[in-house]
Amino acid sequence: MTRNLLDDLAPVPGEGGDGAPKTVDPVAAARINMRANLPRRFYETAALAQEPGGYVLTLDGRPARSPAKNPLRLPSRAVGDAVVAEWMAQKEHIDPALMPMTRIANSAIDGVAVQMQAVREEIAKYAASDLVCYRAAEPEGLVAGQREAWDPVLAHFRARHGAHFALAAGIIFVEQPPEALARVAALVDAHDCPFRVACLHVMTTLTGSALISLATTDGALSGAAAWRAAHVDEHVQESLWGTDEEALARRKRRQVDFDAALQLYRLMEAR
Repeated sequence: MTRNLLDDLAPVPGEGGDGAPKTVDPVAAARINMRANLPRRFYETAALAQEPGGYVLTLDGRPARSPAKNPLRLPSRAVGDAVVAEWMAQKEHIDPALMPMTRIANSAIDGVAVQMQAVREEIAKYAASDLVCYRAAEPEGLVAGQREAWDPVLAHFRARHGAHFALAAGIIFVEQPPEALARVAALVDAHDCPFRVACLHVMTTLTGSALISLATTDGALSGAAAWRAAHVDEHVQESLWGTDEEALARRKRRQVDFDAALQLYRLMEAR
């Protein structure tokens, strides 16, 4: 007997009406699943069973399955241990909002694995209008904050990858050099593991920047620095007008998913 891991535990990238992959939004998935009647914990022990091709999550010795009924097979012991820890940390009820690595794993297995090139292309498209290329003209605090947070990202791409990006004032679209976009596409295409692609996709959609995400996976930015860089505008607004507690709570929830994606990406390096 197998366990089907909560059919709504994770969003699965699928085909939209135009044939494009639907955006994986782990934050929206968490909100949908944070309902009053969470499923009760039905198992005592979560563990791993080593099989060809990876480690399958087991619950009380029974192999677990993803929402699409695929074996929940993790690519390494390190990744498997992290997912097991999420399942063991559940209390009386199973709360998907507290299981970001499991949600990413489900998306990798059920969605990214079957349309990996489409997802990689979606990530690379962010570079064509990347957050770090669109600069404010005022106020000075915002101009300085963007420069401090974003210039190192662009410098990293120039120095390490030979990619030069153009800057735009405000929201007026600026066309990026084809060579720079091709370099980003090549960097994304070098990710040949569905788990890595899923992690990069989550990080890119949450930051709004392929360049920030790739600089982070390159090691040029820490996770904390990447998250700050993605939210320069919000920090400046809060310094001027005060904190919106609801917006802050929402950002913190999204940061949990970003941190989980980066951690899982790093764990893949321990294979």
